[in-house]
Amino acid sequence: MTHILFNMLALFLFGSQLERRLGSYEFLAYYLVCGLGAGLFTLVFNWYTGMGMVPVVGASGAIYGLLLAYATLFPDSVIFIFGIFPLKAPVAVLLFAAIALFSQLSNTAVGIAHLTHLAGMLYGYLYFRIRLGEDPLRIFFRRR
Repeated sequence: MTHILFNMLALFLFGSQLERRLGSYEFLAYYLVCGLGAGLFTLVFNWYTGMGMVPVVGASGAIYGLLLAYATLFPDSVIFIFGIFPLKAPVAVLLFAAIALFSQLSNTAVGIAHLTHLAGMLYGYLYFRIRLGEDPLRIFFRRR
C-alpha cells in the first residue's frame, strides 16, 4: 500500500510539471510508453529466465520514467531525498537507478520488481532519444 501511495505522490509532484512542459498528449504518450514498455519488458524477461508468469502490479515503471523525464527537462531543480537531503534532479535519478540495479542484482527487497523500475527508465530514455531528439545522459553529465 505504501508503495502505491509513493507512486501516486510522485505522479502528482513530477507529473503535473511534466504535463505543463510537454502538453497533455505528449505526457500521456510518454507515461504509457514507459509503463507499458516496462511491463512488457518484465513479462518477456520473466518468460525468458523461466520465472513464468509473475504478477506485477503498480505504476513503478511509468513513475521511474517520469523521474527520468523530470531530471532531463528540469536538470537544475533539486529533489529532497526523504525530505531532508537535497540533490540535483539528475543525481537523484541516477541514485534511484543505482539502488534499483543493486537491489535487482543482490535480490534484496523481494516482492519489488526492481527490473521493472529500470525498464521504465530505459523506455523513457529511448522515448527522449527517438521521439524528442534529446539525450538525457548528455543533459545529466553536462558541465554547469
